[in-house]
Amino acid sequence: MDIKKTEAAVNTTTLDKNQIDAPTDNIYEAISIIAKRANQINSEIKKELLEKLDEFATYNDSLDEIFENKEQIEVSKFYERLPKPHALAVEEWLGDKIYYRNTKDSEEAI
Repeated sequence: MDIKKTEAAVNTTTLDKNQIDAPTDNIYEAISIIAKRANQINSEIKKELLEKLDEFATYNDSLDEIFENKEQIEVSKFYERLPKPHALAVEEWLGDKIYYRNTKDSEEAI
């Protein structure tokens, strides 16, 4: 997923409940799926951010050598301006980009 090319809302938006629960016919199941995907997206973003910030890390213990790194600040600001993981997950859900399956259906078939 390329988070730079997403069209997810950066601000809070009102969504139609019927659109959210349409694929599952259960709002609680839909929200649970979206929440799990949001956690996955959050982990991916966090990992990517930490990798980029690790490039700027200095391993000196001296407090005298602390300085502002403008590139590091720009990277941090970029990630702060991104849509939140739950907004990205909702966009994926509404765009039918999330694969899910109901394990109860497969258990009943056995």
